Amino acid sequence: MGDMTTTTAENHKLRRQDGIVAGVCGGLAAFYGINPIWLRILFLILLIPGGLPGFIPYVILWLIVPKKR
Repeated sequence: MGDMTTTTAENHKLRRQDGIVAGVCGGLAAFYGINPIWLRILFLILLIPGGLPGFIPYVILWLIVPKKR
């Protein structure tokens, strides 16, 4: 029973997925259980007012969140 809990906890960690640019949206979508297209749209909308509100959080997540093995 302990192995099953560990496996579930390991699968629910935030990890970057193989994605379009860096896998940040795919990883966030898998973590929260939503479709990655919604997060991609959100980051694109945040890029509209000059780029920085969407670009900086994306780059920070790209650097901080480990890649899925």
